[in-house]
Amino acid sequence: MAVPPEAAEQAAESHESAASAPKPHLKRDQVVIRFAGDSGDGMQLTGMQFTSESALAGNDIATLPDYPAEIRAPQGTLAGVSGFQLNFSSNEVFTPGDEPNVLVAMNPAALRTNLEDLQPNAVIIVDREAFNESNIKRAGYTSNPLTDHSLDKFQVIEVDISKLTSLAVHGLGLNNRAAFRCRNMFVLGMLSWLFQRPIDSTIASLKIRFKKAPELIEANIRVLTAGYNYGETTEMFASSYEVPAARIAPGLYRNITGNSATALGFVAAAVKAGRPLFLGSYPITPASDILHDLSGYKNFPVYTFQAEDEIAGVCSAIGAAFGGAIAITTTSGPGMNLKGEAIGLAMKVELPIVITDVQRAGPSTGMPTKPEQADLLQAMYGRHGESPVPIIAASTPADCFDCAYEAVRIAVKYMTPVILLTDGQLANGAEPWLLPDPDKLAPIKVEFATNPEGFLPYARDPETLSRPWAVPGTKGLEHRIGGLSGENLTGNVSHSPANNELMVRTRARKVAGITREIPPTEVFGDASGGDLVVLGWGSSFGPIREGVKRVRAKGKKVSHVHLRYLNPLPGDLSETLKRFKQVMVAEMNMGQLLKLVRAEYLIDAFGFNKIQGRPFKVSEIENRINRVLEG
Repeated sequence: MAVPPEAAEQAAESHESAASAPKPHLKRDQVVIRFAGDSGDGMQLTGMQFTSESALAGNDIATLPDYPAEIRAPQGTLAGVSGFQLNFSSNEVFTPGDEPNVLVAMNPAALRTNLEDLQPNAVIIVDREAFNESNIKRAGYTSNPLTDHSLDKFQVIEVDISKLTSLAVHGLGLNNRAAFRCRNMFVLGMLSWLFQRPIDSTIASLKIRFKKAPELIEANIRVLTAGYNYGETTEMFASSYEVPAARIAPGLYRNITGNSATALGFVAAAVKAGRPLFLGSYPITPASDILHDLSGYKNFPVYTFQAEDEIAGVCSAIGAAFGGAIAITTTSGPGMNLKGEAIGLAMKVELPIVITDVQRAGPSTGMPTKPEQADLLQAMYGRHGESPVPIIAASTPADCFDCAYEAVRIAVKYMTPVILLTDGQLANGAEPWLLPDPDKLAPIKVEFATNPEGFLPYARDPETLSRPWAVPGTKGLEHRIGGLSGENLTGNVSHSPANNELMVRTRARKVAGITREIPPTEVFGDASGGDLVVLGWGSSFGPIREGVKRVRAKGKKVSHVHLRYLNPLPGDLSETLKRFKQVMVAEMNMGQLLKLVRAEYLIDAFGFNKIQGRPFKVSEIENRINRVLEG
């Protein structure tokens, strides 16, 4: 969808007063908007609020926030640009969209950073006053892009956002800085009118956000309303656009990010298990919001501990699990490096903890605010010795709830640490989430050992091979745990070579046995086989699904398989993949799942890989599929 050229041409035409007759509403099935500006321009808040408005309007939505990696980059520079992209539609949405139909650029740096993503005829809305000589130079331009004809292939709408914001707050006694920070509300009001978004929810949100500063409530509401009225009265917009509500399953929905969904999944699991929830974590981008969210659930038995480092975070979780709590720790890639030894300890002593890795672009510090899927092999093998642990990966922001819940369920049932993989795209992205019925969530049964007669700390359940969970302080159940090789059944220190092999193989069999928990592999497309199947995991779900849908619409035999369980892999995956002539594994790394699939099943699969700190575009998946099918 592209907004028609008349939206820009209207500025040059003479019209009767817009107040004399309502402007027409044009219907569109889908719109992609990107808000971009300095990190202090409030683009994330603007995008999230516009997302909430779109959700209340009944659209299906998907978002992609884009944070600058530098905390305080110089104002007006490329390094400080913050962005937020939203795809809202009357149809089912799988991705935040490839190219924006509308770009809001609050300064020259925001324009230059995002210009290459725009298609010809896209609409660019700019704050005219921000394109001064100083800002133009900081952004690396040698001339003003608004006047040098370099933007002629786009529809450029210049608005005096800063000036109109100042007029709207005149008389409130705000200083220049406070007034300037209200500009994002003018943009939100203008775009809300342009796409017929309701602003009542935004007004209510502003009253809550600034409840301790009444003058800021008044200022932001004034500016929001001024922006909305500007859209109605200006001659720059010949019409507004309506994106009808999507047809979605009935029920109670809320807009949710992946990190919030992860936190709620852990809370739900703890409540279902009837045990307190403990999080031991060290703050790290982009995982920190899980810690922030959980610390707010004080009406549940939720305990959060901000540790002094990553090692303390995971070790505190191990201690909480030993004490009978639902124990979790959260981190991102570099933190997983530090947690490796303690995860091996949890695996060896067989205590249930969940390690959540919100992946980001690496190596080392890398691009800490950008997504990547590069920690799969670390999750599989990033510990010394033979120390397999189950691995689960979420595929959408809402799916983070289900995966967090499932990770706890498996950890408790099998008495083992579990690694949950999400990434920065899922963590910060948002979508509508249908609230689940708590009564329909899978049971999480916690049974502590209490009978001292014949108690052996490493006696095993014949089906799951899990050991009993014996809480310290239970009379007669004193036992030894630790990192040294332990004797079968008793757990006492043992230096027997044969015993060591027995315990290593037993723990490996326990993890491998979790395959019985994995449902049959779902195939989107032709389950019986075809020319190509695209295999994926994690946040690549949306682009793969939409790309496969587009190619299938042209009559081609292409299918999609997406994995939630990465260790162990589904028991029927080999059989499923071998029904197809070709297997393409699409992932944001250099081919980590590809290596596992080729080694495990001896399938001549090939990879499609992207390592740019950016998610796949649907067009990239679609084009690669077509190239493969064409040989």
